[in-house]
Amino acid sequence: MAKKIDITQTGSAIGRPDDQRKTLVALGLNKLHRSRAVDDTPENRGRIDKVKHLLRVEPAKS
Repeated sequence: MAKKIDITQTGSAIGRPDDQRKTLVALGLNKLHRSRAVDDTPENRGRIDKVKHLLRVEPAKS
């Protein structure tokens, strides 16, 4: 079973480039203060790195 990380959207996608908006949707986020637990994979880490200025990242709470 893969490790999980919790991500929460803290910044708005309004006025952001289209690729950043699509990255948020790929992570399962589309509104402020929404949270998701995602697998800690290199693919998701790359997505998170692309929009890290819009997210808060924490270790999963089991």
